[in-house]
Amino acid sequence: MSLLSTLLTPRRLLALALAAVFAVVAVLLGNWQYSRHEAKVAARDRVEQHYDAEPVPLTSALASAEDPLGPAQDWTRVEVTGHYLVDEQLLVRNRPHRGVYGYAVVVPFVPEGPAGSGAEGRAALLVDRGWVRNAADASTLPDVPPVPDAELTVTGWLRPGEEDLEREMPEGQLASINLTEASQRTGNELYNAYLVLDAESVPSSATAPERPAAADPPDTGLGTHFAYALQWWLTAPLGVVLVVLLARRDAREAGGPANDIPRTAKRTRIWDDEDE
Repeated sequence: MSLLSTLLTPRRLLALALAAVFAVVAVLLGNWQYSRHEAKVAARDRVEQHYDAEPVPLTSALASAEDPLGPAQDWTRVEVTGHYLVDEQLLVRNRPHRGVYGYAVVVPFVPEGPAGSGAEGRAALLVDRGWVRNAADASTLPDVPPVPDAELTVTGWLRPGEEDLEREMPEGQLASINLTEASQRTGNELYNAYLVLDAESVPSSATAPERPAAADPPDTGLGTHFAYALQWWLTAPLGVVLVVLLARRDAREAGGPANDIPRTAKRTRIWDDEDE
């Protein structure tokens, strides 16, 4: 029986079909892992491009509060002058910082307007001032450094709002930095991005205001997605190869062409000649 005829048996055809399905799935999984790798590369490039750049005015990145923060503007470093809405501070639960969970402290910040205009009706930029540790128990709120009640300049990085986790939270708390929910909680129109605080400066003070713990720089590691993609792609043909090898073995055992391998003659032992 030839190798081809062995492969065309129903059992081997079914095995080949399953191997082909496995190959397609492996290729698709490899492509998915590679797409995640590309997303990580793009995110790293954005961070490296913006993180240590000179800050630009807020209006250079977001012309108005309604403008969405596009992927190219993510992590843009901006500088804006205005004042906090000190009575509208919110705490975001379950935020990790160096292996410890606590709260992110977010406060609406109203950019200064044209000369003679007031703050009324102006959109606010939600500012993540930093992190504070959990209190002794869940029913007790942590101590938070006071929000500066003065005109000041803030510098930081723009980020898109987070997904709404749809959890019922106590008054003054959020489950995530979701801008729609924060707007409802504070009663203020908010920009379509929030700012991760880098620094605050008050013109009338030589020292910076006390603030919660600053966020660590973002992780720009690429992870193992590229290695996983290679593993899936290299694994894709293995099923077909295994089916062919098994078919070849069956053909050889059946005495087909695959088994037509010349064999060496049996060696005659010296003592066999002497016995004749």
